[in-house]
Amino acid sequence: MAQKVLERSPVGSHDVTLDRTAPLETDLEPFRKELTGYCYRMLGSGFEAEDAVQETMVRAWRKADTFEGRSSLRSWLYRIATNVCIDMQRQVQRRARPMDMGPASPPKESFLGPTLPEATWITPMPDARLWDDRNDPADIAQHRETVRLAFITALQHLPARQRAALILCEVLRWPATEAAELLDTTTAGLNSALQRARATLSALPPDRLPGPLDDEDAELLRHYVEAFERYDIERLVSLLKEDAIQSMPPFAMWLRGAENIGAWMLEPGPSACRGSILLPTRANGCPAFGQYKRDPEGGYTPWAIQVLEISDGAISGMQFFLALIDPERLFAEFDLPLHIDA
Repeated sequence: MAQKVLERSPVGSHDVTLDRTAPLETDLEPFRKELTGYCYRMLGSGFEAEDAVQETMVRAWRKADTFEGRSSLRSWLYRIATNVCIDMQRQVQRRARPMDMGPASPPKESFLGPTLPEATWITPMPDARLWDDRNDPADIAQHRETVRLAFITALQHLPARQRAALILCEVLRWPATEAAELLDTTTAGLNSALQRARATLSALPPDRLPGPLDDEDAELLRHYVEAFERYDIERLVSLLKEDAIQSMPPFAMWLRGAENIGAWMLEPGPSACRGSILLPTRANGCPAFGQYKRDPEGGYTPWAIQVLEISDGAISGMQFFLALIDPERLFAEFDLPLHIDA
């Protein structure tokens, strides 16, 4: 007789039955997006999160005969995913944003510095990889807050098991007893880890939270696209908060202030973005755009994923993830074309 375990996923409300007579990948697939969100919060990299989920699925398939149904299928998968993430993080340094690595720079190309390896940076994650639009709006709003770049960066300050405890209990709202069992600790040990994690996060500099987008923000984004594509820097600067920031991984350089951002965009190198076009997407719960520069051979070629943060009716943050290291993979991750014809 086929062994079955009924499991309900809180994100998307999937009823999933593990049926030994059916292909295991069919049983596991409904968990892919929530596992991707978990692994992304653990690792701070969209690429690594996708790799971690794939490795989780492979390990689960290989260990299918060891699953006896004593815990839920979901808990079993999260245990595997946690171990995968911990294994992966032993090989890399803590990821960060440029703003966490040093002070703001003057808007001069001489301060740009060298490109740094991809493993240095928190990288963006497409919303479409993390949840479905048909999910409960309250769940989507909560999940958007917990995949923002600043929050993902803050999580990287925590040891891996503290990070897992915080994500499981305070982001995914697991019961403490269930999270403790997954992490092979006691409830008291879990609560101690949570207390230390909260203390670490509370000691970090506060970050301004953007509010939910409304119709006026949609109009603001329309004006932004028009100003950027026309390279009307004066108009673009008028859309920014006075203390707006801009970063450009894989460079450590970052800028603070609308006037500085405007001056930077008129420097010889950045001004090569003149004539770019933008395609809309979403990343980390924020509006985002794929930026394409003119291709000397015709059409347009991928250049950057722009992630914007909006606060009080103006743009407060512009994170430009330049596609210098692996443009094909970065744009494919967002389901964006790898070339646009003129």
